[in-house]
Amino acid sequence: MTNIEVKTRVKQYQIKIMINSLHHLGTLVTKVWCARQVAVVTDTNVGPYYAKLVTDELTAAGFKVRVMTVPAGEASKSWSQVQSLIDQLSAAHFSRSDGVLALGGGVVGDLAGFVASIYMRGIALIQVPTSLLAQVDSSVGGKTAIDLPTGKNLVGSFYQPDLVVIDPAILVTLPPRMLAEGYGEIVKCAALVGGDFGQSLHQITSVAAILPAAPDLIAASVAFKARVVMADEHEQGQRQLLNFGHTIGHAVELLADGQLMHGEAVAIGLVQVCRLFAAHGLAPTNLTSTLKARLMAVGLPTELPPQAVAAVMQHDKKVHGTALTWVYLSAVGQPHLYPIAVTDLATWMGDLWSVS
Repeated sequence: MTNIEVKTRVKQYQIKIMINSLHHLGTLVTKVWCARQVAVVTDTNVGPYYAKLVTDELTAAGFKVRVMTVPAGEASKSWSQVQSLIDQLSAAHFSRSDGVLALGGGVVGDLAGFVASIYMRGIALIQVPTSLLAQVDSSVGGKTAIDLPTGKNLVGSFYQPDLVVIDPAILVTLPPRMLAEGYGEIVKCAALVGGDFGQSLHQITSVAAILPAAPDLIAASVAFKARVVMADEHEQGQRQLLNFGHTIGHAVELLADGQLMHGEAVAIGLVQVCRLFAAHGLAPTNLTSTLKARLMAVGLPTELPPQAVAAVMQHDKKVHGTALTWVYLSAVGQPHLYPIAVTDLATWMGDLWSVS
């Protein structure tokens, strides 16, 4: 087991990375929660695989479990699903002494975390991410959110869990596309960190190579993100670096209208932001090809569709005042923040997709 300690201003908790940890979930949860009602929030994809196992584990440990299932997919990050879950919690007489356990990928983690943060002005939360993307990204750091028609994650809160349990063994049930999607976020972290972590990605030459390396890749990604979160919980400074690739990625994802997964859109964003800053003389040209090779090795997309991404970016939550803060690399392991006025976005991006 790998234990990573997270200490923020308001909460101290552990991220536990352990093979087959779902089979010991009851024991792990009793170390942070006393007996109580627990709402296990899951979705229609994950629930059939793991809801019974988690329910049995928690029940045997003395918890009263209610499973609440939402439709799988990004569309569940909505006001209607928030209302539905809150209505179910209220009907079951959940109090501030009870808790929510998010069992699923990033959508479930974001949605359930947001509900936990606002129900009764906040009840206890545990994250049990089941996708590679959620294990290395959304389950760590305390961000919760739902989407609006104008953009992703525009309504949310910073709400730290009491525990995060990551079981790499459950990744065997993921289709190859979802494994590759999560790997896109790992590439992002490795590019920001550099060093041995960056070099370790050379061993990943196919989707099949991700699974055996997953425990180490997850641990390295989570350890990096935890350090950043502890230094800047509310994204006022250093934590903005984690948005590398997301400035373009979120816009591409929104415009794709469900045809691209988050990690796929981020993969496009990583390559295209490197191309953009290289075109402006702020990044080396070989960085684009380096990241592109790592991403294409597992079949991730890297090309920007010819759509009006600049217009969508004006609604990005990273806009501060009149400027949108970008993240770029002057080299692997050397990230920087770069604000660009919203009114200059279209000119700045220019003929981005014609840059070689």
